[in-house]
Amino acid sequence: MHSSIKKLLAAALITTTCLFAAGCGSTGSDGGQDKKEVKVGVTAGPHAEVMEEVAKEAAKQGLTIKVVEFNDYVQPNKALAEKDLDMNSMQHQPYLDNVIKKEGLKLVSIGKTIILPMAVYSHKYKNINDVTPGSKVTIPNDPTNGARALLLLQQAGLIKLKNGTSVDASVPDITENPKNLQFIELDAAQIPRSLDDTDLACVNTNYAIPAGLNPQKDSLIVEDKNSPYANVMVVREEDKDNPTYKKVLEIYQSEPVKKFIQDHFQGTILPAF
Repeated sequence: MHSSIKKLLAAALITTTCLFAAGCGSTGSDGGQDKKEVKVGVTAGPHAEVMEEVAKEAAKQGLTIKVVEFNDYVQPNKALAEKDLDMNSMQHQPYLDNVIKKEGLKLVSIGKTIILPMAVYSHKYKNINDVTPGSKVTIPNDPTNGARALLLLQQAGLIKLKNGTSVDASVPDITENPKNLQFIELDAAQIPRSLDDTDLACVNTNYAIPAGLNPQKDSLIVEDKNSPYANVMVVREEDKDNPTYKKVLEIYQSEPVKKFIQDHFQGTILPAF
């Protein structure tokens, strides 16, 4: 009888000790959960392809990354803010800044990932210096990509903008246009089709590739990795110092992943780190 009671007390003590240890072990130094699986939201395509490679490298280091794909740019930020995701990797900094400003989401970027460079293409000119006065130029009609196109044209020396590096620039902000370029604003997805009807076209890589255009080989000028439109890894503000999430970024910016990006995309997409 006494022996049975002692065994029960010992079992209860062991169980309590295990539960206490498990409870203590589940909390990280930053007060958050010490996650064994990190959910990262991406959009289908290049962001998903790179993150799958990151997940393979992370697995070698004992970290599981679950890649969650979305078909739009709105849901990944909402899901992150609502804690359905731990991180996301699918947007550039100006887009994130705009989302934060408009929706008040408590999100922050912790590092750069890749850039899908915008480039200027032409069926008429072989060199940006050959552009003649009065040339027609198509740029995206949405504010973010419209500004991006204008900054690229400024980089090419074709125009000057009122606030030289502003990511909010629009056509009325052009202060110098020595070649009297004529700007035509179109939906970004339609711009590759305009190449036969206009002289220059500013095309996002995600629309250039399906149109058979390589920004490194076929363009007159292309953004580099220092563009303000480099994509970023995003977390909630409260998690900006989370060591696990920093580890994910570190793996993303590692040499094996960089080599994968360079080999797999052949210059159509660039490492931004």
